[in-house]
Amino acid sequence: MEIPIYPARRPLELSDRLPLQKIFTELQPEVSELVFANLYLFRKAHDYTLSRAGKSLLVFGRGYGGEPYFLPPLGGERGETARLLLAAGNSLYGADERFVADHLTPAGIAASEDRNSFDYLYLREELATLPGNRFHKKKNRINYFMARHRFSVEPFTPRHLSGALLLLRKWRRVREVATGSPLDLETGATGEALMMAGELGLEGVVVLLEGKVAAFALGERLNRETAVCHFEKADPFTEGLAQLVNREFSRLLFTDCTFINREQDLGESGLRKAKLSYHPLRLVKKYRVAGW
Repeated sequence: MEIPIYPARRPLELSDRLPLQKIFTELQPEVSELVFANLYLFRKAHDYTLSRAGKSLLVFGRGYGGEPYFLPPLGGERGETARLLLAAGNSLYGADERFVADHLTPAGIAASEDRNSFDYLYLREELATLPGNRFHKKKNRINYFMARHRFSVEPFTPRHLSGALLLLRKWRRVREVATGSPLDLETGATGEALMMAGELGLEGVVVLLEGKVAAFALGERLNRETAVCHFEKADPFTEGLAQLVNREFSRLLFTDCTFINREQDLGESGLRKAKLSYHPLRLVKKYRVAGW
């Protein structure tokens, strides 16, 4: 993996997968950005580039508003490298509480919480079984769906690809009308994830109605104890289907994991309400630091 020395950079490439996966395995990250598939699928949306400083691998990106940042350095002298980049005027995004406590606070560097980027962390068993009264509304919706439809749930394979892409196009049309906003970045990343699931090491489930894909969910392992669900789409006109595919992803995949990270809400009130309704165990905080 040829990586230029900072300040030179190059675009993230598919061939970077195995070297980066090795680094992430050693790092055991908590935040959802620090997996290769997430970086690769959103490489255009965030203009991800790679660089190197000493023994640290650096990932630079841009927010949806175009603001530049670097992710916490990967490997090497992480704190020293981060401080050097901050001193050069770069801004840091995506630092978790451990990184802040270990590398920023002792150096007197103040970090700001970025609530819109907090990841939602759940107990996998709770999402898989929906126990007790806290989840009765979810169970009621699933029961409503099951009483009215003949369906099957299968692991996602290439034979489901065309049906999943058809569903994605339908979902996009409905959501763009409802929100009045283009969804090119999200649907582009989701479509590429479906087409490259095998190459990127993604696993998923599909719900079939009359043999057609009506919902799907895709994710991967984040660390030894946690899986992350990157994409979940369901026919917006079928009540209870979204709750069902959420449950089935948690029930059938990554069964040796204790937790599921369902990523951030980006400040969208409806999405925040939906994620909170599943009673997260905790929120994985992320922090920003402006360059000096």
